[in-house]
Amino acid sequence: MKREKFSMDRLKKISKNQLLIGGLAGILLLVIAIPVENRENSREEKQQEQIIQEETAYGSGDYGKRLEHRLEQVLKDMEGVGKVKVMITLKDQGEHILEKDWTQSSQDISEEDGSVKRSTKERQSQEETVYSQNSGSSGEPFVKREVTPRVEGVLVVAEGGGDAKTMKNISDAVLALFPVEVHKIKVVKMN
Repeated sequence: MKREKFSMDRLKKISKNQLLIGGLAGILLLVIAIPVENRENSREEKQQEQIIQEETAYGSGDYGKRLEHRLEQVLKDMEGVGKVKVMITLKDQGEHILEKDWTQSSQDISEEDGSVKRSTKERQSQEETVYSQNSGSSGEPFVKREVTPRVEGVLVVAEGGGDAKTMKNISDAVLALFPVEVHKIKVVKMN
C-alpha cells in the first residue's frame, strides 16, 4: 500500500463547504479548550468576601451597623439620591434558639381499698441543652436556629431627599428590604 503525500491536487478536490466546516470545527475546539473563568462563581465569591469584610469591619455582633452600611451602599447607587446616611433602629437583639434534649415520663397509679378509690398521676419532664463537642472540651451550646434582630425604624438622610420622586424610590427600596411599616420610614434632605 502506497501512502500519498500531501499535495495541491488533493487540496483542490476538497470543496469550499468542507473547508468551511473544517475551519469552524477547529475554531469550536479552540473555544472549548480555552479555560474561561466562571463569572457566576466569581460574583458569588466577591459577595462572600464583601460580607466577610463587613463583619470584620463592624464586628459580628453589630448587626444594625452592618445593615446601615449595606443600605447606604445600595441607596447611593440609585438615581437622584447622591450622598446618603442611614440610621436603623432595632426592636430587639435577636435570639439564639438552642437545641434541647427532652425526656418525659408519666405514671398513672390506681388503687382500690374497699370502697375508697385512689388515683395518682405522676409526670416528669427534663430538658438538657445539647453541646457541641470541640476537642474533648465541654463545648459550646448547639444553636439550632438564629433569629436576627427585627428592624423597628429607618431614617435616611440623602442629598436628593428633597425631591418627591427620589423620596418615594428610597421608601420603596427600604420597604422591599425590611419588614417595616411605612410610617416607620423617614427620608429627609441632607444639608
